[in-house]
Amino acid sequence: MCGVVGLFHPLRPATPAEGALRRMTAAIAHRGPDGDGFHAEPHLGFGHLRLSIVDLAGGAQPMATEDGQLVVCFNGEIYNYAGLKAELEAAGHRFRTRSDTESILHGWRQWGLGVLDRMKGMFAFALWDRARGELLLARDRLGEKPMLYGALPDGTLAFGSEMPALLALPEMPRRLDHAALDDFLALGYIPDPQSIYRDIRRLPAGHFLLLRRDAPLDLTPRRYWQAPRQAVAAPADAPAELARRLDAAVRAQLMSDVPLGAFLSGGVDSSAVVACAARAVAEAGTGPLATFTIGFEGSEDERPAAAALAARLGLAAHAEAGTVDYVAAAREQAKLFGEPFGDHSAVPTLMVCKLARKHVTVALSGDGGDEVFAGYRRYRFHKLAEAARRIFPAGVRKQVIGRLAAVYPKLDRAPRWLRAKSTLTEISLDSALGYYRTVCKLHEDRRRGLYAAPLRSSLAGYDPAARIVALMDECDPDDALLQAQYADLHSYLPGDILVKTDRMAMAVSLELRPPILDHELVEFGLSLPASLKLKDGFGKHVLRSAMAPLLPAELLWGKKRGFADDIAGQFRAQAATVRARLTGGAMQDSGLFDGAALGRLVDEHASGRFDHAQAIWQLLVLEGFLAQHGAAPARAMETVGA
Repeated sequence: MCGVVGLFHPLRPATPAEGALRRMTAAIAHRGPDGDGFHAEPHLGFGHLRLSIVDLAGGAQPMATEDGQLVVCFNGEIYNYAGLKAELEAAGHRFRTRSDTESILHGWRQWGLGVLDRMKGMFAFALWDRARGELLLARDRLGEKPMLYGALPDGTLAFGSEMPALLALPEMPRRLDHAALDDFLALGYIPDPQSIYRDIRRLPAGHFLLLRRDAPLDLTPRRYWQAPRQAVAAPADAPAELARRLDAAVRAQLMSDVPLGAFLSGGVDSSAVVACAARAVAEAGTGPLATFTIGFEGSEDERPAAAALAARLGLAAHAEAGTVDYVAAAREQAKLFGEPFGDHSAVPTLMVCKLARKHVTVALSGDGGDEVFAGYRRYRFHKLAEAARRIFPAGVRKQVIGRLAAVYPKLDRAPRWLRAKSTLTEISLDSALGYYRTVCKLHEDRRRGLYAAPLRSSLAGYDPAARIVALMDECDPDDALLQAQYADLHSYLPGDILVKTDRMAMAVSLELRPPILDHELVEFGLSLPASLKLKDGFGKHVLRSAMAPLLPAELLWGKKRGFADDIAGQFRAQAATVRARLTGGAMQDSGLFDGAALGRLVDEHASGRFDHAQAIWQLLVLEGFLAQHGAAPARAMETVGA
C-alpha cells in the first residue's frame, strides 16, 4: 500500500520541480512510512511513498522498465501477479523483481489497455509511456484505492492518492462545489467523480484517463468495467459455489511478506472472511491468525461474539473497549479526509485500525458483503415497497398514500412500528425515487431550509436523487433488488465505505484488504437471483448458507450487531457547544447557512422530540472542514454548473 502523486505538463516540455512533488508527498506521508522515490523528466514528474508489503527489497518506486521507456507509480496490490508474470515471461518479458508492480509495466507493453482487464486486485496507478507520449491513470473496478486529479491554471494536471496532496500546491484552485456540498448533506458523502472542490475530481471506480503529450488535457474518464445489470440462472448449488469462490478470494489476498491479520466484528461478513483465512493459515502451518475487535459497552457490544468465534477457530484475538466524544471527533474528520465525510462509523473504524497496526501491517476485512449479497435492511424494505407499488396504481399511490404520508407525524422517538411516515412516503413515489428516500440522510425540504438564500439560489434545479435514479435505470427494470444493489455499488460503496476504510487504515499506515470485493466474486453475487439473496426474512441468505459448515448457527442467523454508540445523547448533552459551533464561527463566516435555522435544528434535537443526530454530525463535520480549509463567501457563491 502506498501513496502516489504526480504532475503532467501536456503542452510544455518543462520538467516538474522535485520540490513541488516533495510537498505533495509530505502531505500524505502516512500512506508510505517505509520510503519515498521520485522521477522527473520533460512533461512529467512522479512521487511515491511506500508501505512495504511484497518484495521488501526490490519493490521500490517509481519503477521503470530496463530501457527506461515505461515508468509506473502504483498504489495497491495485484493478487494474480504471479500468473501474469508467468504469462508475460512465456511471451519473452524479463522481470527483475518479485514485485507485483513490475507486472503492470510489462503488462502494458504486452497488452496495452487490456492489462486492466487482466489485473485482479485493488489499485490506483499512473503509468508513463515515453515512446507513445501517453500517461495512463487507472483505478480498480470497485474503487478500493483512490485517485484524485485537478488542472492547475497553467494547464498542468496534478494527481494524487488523497486531497491534501493536491492542496499542497498553492496554485490549486479551491472553489467550493455547491452541488457536492448538497450531495454531502443529502447522502452523507460526496459521490464520485465530485469532490468538495469544483476543480478537483475523483477518478471513478472501474475507469481510466489516457492523456497524451502535445495535446490538450482530456479529463473525460473512460469505463473499462461494469457490474452486472441483470440476474442469471443460479448454479445448481449456489451456496457451495459461493463458498469455493470466497475461499479462493481470501487465499489470494493472504499474500504478504509482512505480518497479516483480520478485523472481526462477530457479524456474518467478517466472520466468513476470518473463517476462510483461519483455515488457509492452519493448512499452511504459519501460526494462528491475529484478529482485531473494538467494542462499546452495552447490549450491542461486538466483543463477546468475536471472542467466542476466535476461541472456536483457535485465533490470536485482540480486543479493546472504545469510547468516543463525537463532538470533538467531528473536528478531526477534515484532517483525516481532506473534505467533509459524514459516516460517523469512521471514528470506531480508526480505533480498530490503530489496534491492528500495533500487531500487523496488513488486515483483511468483511467490507462489501452487504452490497454484494443484499444485507442492508433497506433492501428488504425496498423490495416490500416495490411489491406495494405493483398493487396500487400510480394515481392511488400519489393522491392517497402520498397525502397520508404528508400528514402523518414524524415520530422519531416512537417505537419503530409507529414510524410509518418514511414507509408511506417511499411507497407513494416511483421505485428509484422511493429508494433514494431510504438512503437520503437529510431530505430536501429540511436540507434547503438550512441554506442561506444565495446558496439555495445557486442550487436551483439540482437534485442529488438524479444520480441514484440514473444508476437504477441502467439495470433490469424487473429486478428491484438488483437495481438498489447496483446503485449502491456505484455510489455508496466507493463514495462512503471504501473511502472510510482506505483513509482510516492509511492514517495509521495499515493496508486493508476486503476479499468479498474480488471482482469475480462481486459479479457472481450480483448476478444471483433475488430469491437467493433475500429469503425467509434474511438478507445475505446465500452467504449464510455457504458458511454453514464453518460458522455456528447462532452467528449466521442471529441478530446483527453494530457499533453501539450514543451519538444522539452526546449531542443533547453538549447542545450548547453544538449550537455555538453551528451558528457562529466558520459556519457564519461562510455565508452558506441560515444561522437561525441551524439553531432550531439543534434545539429540536436537544428537546428530545426529534432525532437529528445524523444531520448534526454532518454539519459539525462541515464546520470543522470550513474552519480548517476556509470558505470565503466571495469564492463560494457560484452557480452550480457555471
